[in-house]
Amino acid sequence: MAFSLTTWNINSVRLRMPIVQRFVESFQPDILCLQEIKCQNHEFPMAEMTALGYPHIVVHGQKGYHGVAIASRFPLTEDHRQDYCGVGDSRHISVIFERGGKRIRLHNFYVPAGGDEPDRNVNPKFGHKLDFLEEMKALSASAEAGTSAILVGDLNIAPLENDVWSHKQLLKIVSHTPVETEGLTQVIRRGGWVDLMRELVPASEKLYTWWSYRAKDWDAADRGRRLDHIWSSPDLRPALQRIDILREARGWDKPSDHAPVTVHFDL
Repeated sequence: MAFSLTTWNINSVRLRMPIVQRFVESFQPDILCLQEIKCQNHEFPMAEMTALGYPHIVVHGQKGYHGVAIASRFPLTEDHRQDYCGVGDSRHISVIFERGGKRIRLHNFYVPAGGDEPDRNVNPKFGHKLDFLEEMKALSASAEAGTSAILVGDLNIAPLENDVWSHKQLLKIVSHTPVETEGLTQVIRRGGWVDLMRELVPASEKLYTWWSYRAKDWDAADRGRRLDHIWSSPDLRPALQRIDILREARGWDKPSDHAPVTVHFDL
């Protein structure tokens, strides 16, 4: 049984509903995981999403900032929201769905960006990001018996050398500093996660999902980073078919700076 799942930092879901609609109508993922929705739960465009074919929606919103949501064509249960670092931010949501005879826990994350200065002593935002990562290390892909797991989201870290346009030039830039990349690698290893994007694209090849708004010609410059991720428990690896990064969406009218990333499974 085939199914597809898209993760997309939409950078304000209400502002960018036109491109959400354009994407969904063209690519029809079964589940859509959004980050940085920037709205409260009651402000989420429920009617519009339902009209697009997603009657099952779980939202963890926040006024003006952060926020994550999951919209699905099939039922979602066990809505869970983890308050990482205990500061009340809406940065995580998880649900259960069933497909192909499997019970699957789906986590949707929006990890803190961390500000501009990679020093927690002068930049509390960076310290918050590191503390968030530390708590994520306790998240296991095999935490629930008889349940597979998928973790997606904007994790705001490009962990490998070829996840950024220049490893050397970005070593002191937030999202690719050694303390961040090592931290995310430990989250994967301790949790027993499989980095599905790098299962299909060798670590020797460049792979990006984000291009800065600051670049006048982002496409030509191609100074990207892989900030968006799709991981799974090992038992789902054999079902992995392909992963698509819709780079062209970065050039749509009023785009997010992230491209939607879609994983296809056949269970």
